[in-house]
Amino acid sequence: MKILVLAWEFPPRIVGGIARHVSELYPELVKLGHEVHLLTVEFGQAPRYEVVEGMCVHRVPVRLGHDFFHWVANMNDSMGQQGGKLLLEDGPFDLIHAHDWLVGDAAIALKNAFKVPLVATIHATESGRHNGLHNPTHHYIGSKERTLAFEAWRVIVCTDYMRREVERVLHSPWDKIDVVYNGIRPEKKLLHHEFDYQAFRRNYAADTERIVYYVGRMTHEKGIQVLLSAAPRLIWEMGGAIKFVLIGSGYTDHLKRQAWDLGIWNQCYFTGFMSDADLDKFQAIANCAVFPSLYEPFGIVVLESFAARVPAVVSDTGGLPEVVRHTITGIVTQTNNPDSLAWGILEILRHPDYAQWLVNNAYEDLNRRFSWEKLAAQTEVVYKRVLQERISVQW
Repeated sequence: MKILVLAWEFPPRIVGGIARHVSELYPELVKLGHEVHLLTVEFGQAPRYEVVEGMCVHRVPVRLGHDFFHWVANMNDSMGQQGGKLLLEDGPFDLIHAHDWLVGDAAIALKNAFKVPLVATIHATESGRHNGLHNPTHHYIGSKERTLAFEAWRVIVCTDYMRREVERVLHSPWDKIDVVYNGIRPEKKLLHHEFDYQAFRRNYAADTERIVYYVGRMTHEKGIQVLLSAAPRLIWEMGGAIKFVLIGSGYTDHLKRQAWDLGIWNQCYFTGFMSDADLDKFQAIANCAVFPSLYEPFGIVVLESFAARVPAVVSDTGGLPEVVRHTITGIVTQTNNPDSLAWGILEILRHPDYAQWLVNNAYEDLNRRFSWEKLAAQTEVVYKRVLQERISVQW
């Protein structure tokens, strides 16, 4: 099977979870015997063309736009031109697979011009991010998502929660949507033994302090403000021996102001961006990972904490309760409830043997439910269904 994939991010360009998803799923499909060509965006010194783990990666130049949406339009023009060239010169292709609305225009144009069936993965929705569509920008993005879902032969989502959301928000028929979880390569999170554990830990906390951390985008939907609201109780319960480390780049002034106003500034450390190498070391010294999202279709960062053997506390929003099995592989707390979140974190910090048991179960779950090898096989089933149905259709 020959597949043309469109994704607006791919390493070394990493914006969110799509880059990890695409870079880890498709090598497994290559191992299953499929030929994969990936269209993505030019970035830094990365080559315009290279073969990465069997994938043929084509990076297209994109002209700067007046704003983000103008840039997206330019990206789709570039992807459409390069994709048309590929389909003409290297075809025929069996499938086109688009990842999210940003590449939807190019994918739909190629589908219709070359009569190649389109599969779309919807990683999140604008309505879900903002609890509805409230302004022209939201409505514009929502319309692009609905169009992509409508034009796709099949739609793939990452959780049962997202299947319900896509049906409701994008008006996509239930029986057109397939659930394939996100995955992880646990071997990427090798335990570090070769660094000075104590010296590294002292960069972030005193020897007597437990380390509770969040890693991810610094946006409202990630619920960092809920963690900060829970912090005073946790500091009281732990006798002050706790440090909150908040990892990630983005706008944090309001969060820093909240920490100052709550009187917890000295217990908080905003690190900004942290490299993967340092994050691997940091997770080896941490006591608890917290993901208090208000909206979360899946939560790949949770799998990364599983792989790093750090006990996780999450909120019960979106797909998180599917990823974390409450009291078995982690603790699930009530969304936007600082008291509930504080309770979950205390369960981890006060019961280290129980926390270790959760960690062991979570690590086993990675192979059982979140192995890219198994998820690629599930994706292949979707592809084969589309090809089988395509045969019987007069386009």
